[in-house]
Amino acid sequence: MRAFSKWIIALFASPAGVVVLAALDSTLFFSLPFGIDAAVIILSAQLHRLAWVVPLLATAGSIAGAWLTFWMGRVIGEKGLDRYVAPRRLKKVRKKIRDSGAVALAILDLIPPPFPFTPFVLAAGALEVKTSIFFITLVVCRLVRFGFEAALAVVYGRRILAWLDSDLFHDIVAFSIVAAGGLTIVSIVKLIRSTGTSGRRSARRAPA
Repeated sequence: MRAFSKWIIALFASPAGVVVLAALDSTLFFSLPFGIDAAVIILSAQLHRLAWVVPLLATAGSIAGAWLTFWMGRVIGEKGLDRYVAPRRLKKVRKKIRDSGAVALAILDLIPPPFPFTPFVLAAGALEVKTSIFFITLVVCRLVRFGFEAALAVVYGRRILAWLDSDLFHDIVAFSIVAAGGLTIVSIVKLIRSTGTSGRRSARRAPA
């Protein structure tokens, strides 16, 4: 188990791993609460003087994933949102956009995990919020979020690195990966089912 968790940490707590994990974290089909935040902190603690690079990498990957989710929202449109977002949450998203617009919606990214921000990105695309304003605000918010985490990692780097070698931490990592795998499978199944249901509905509505 310890060898497995070490391999996972080495994989994702690396420059390339942070970019990939940040991108996946901003999509609908991947779920690992606190995953990218932990990777940013660990890599920043390891790099120390070069820790300022980590928020840039994490933000780049995160925006790439968010762009994909935003584009998916554009494709499915407002009528398709109910297949991917719970009705109660969708109602809140619509109200937030109507009352505050793209900037306030992007600022929600500053709310710490496990707040489900990805559905809001999907809804932003479907409800056609101003793309440039939304993503500029999102870039700033993610730089602030990851930059703050990197700064903490630099200050408490030695303690963090010492904790990384504890059995408790490796147990947490292993459990989180298993849970993430299960949640990701559930998310993919939901997406496939919702897409299939949508296709059957369209076929029934199509004129003969």
